[in-house]
Amino acid sequence: YEQVIKASHCFNLLDARGAISVTERQRYILRVRTLARSIAQSYVAARAKLGFPMAEPHLRDEVLAQLKAQVEAEAKAQNTEESK
Repeated sequence: YEQVIKASHCFNLLDARGAISVTERQRYILRVRTLARSIAQSYVAARAKLGFPMAEPHLRDEVLAQLKAQVEAEAKAQNTEESK
């Protein structure tokens, strides 16, 4: 998380100084966004592995059921693609 904040701050400094072109600006934004998304996904996966211990029981059960359904759907889609 701290690395995303640093990357975003560095980007803002470079952008404010006009040190990056329009094309580079888009690439930097995409890289920071990709980094933030990866970190968020890793965090959710880590909390799911622990079973969301700090969540309220009804929310925890609902989210775990949704994640389980999502994993099963992805596995089913992958099996369908492999059988083609």
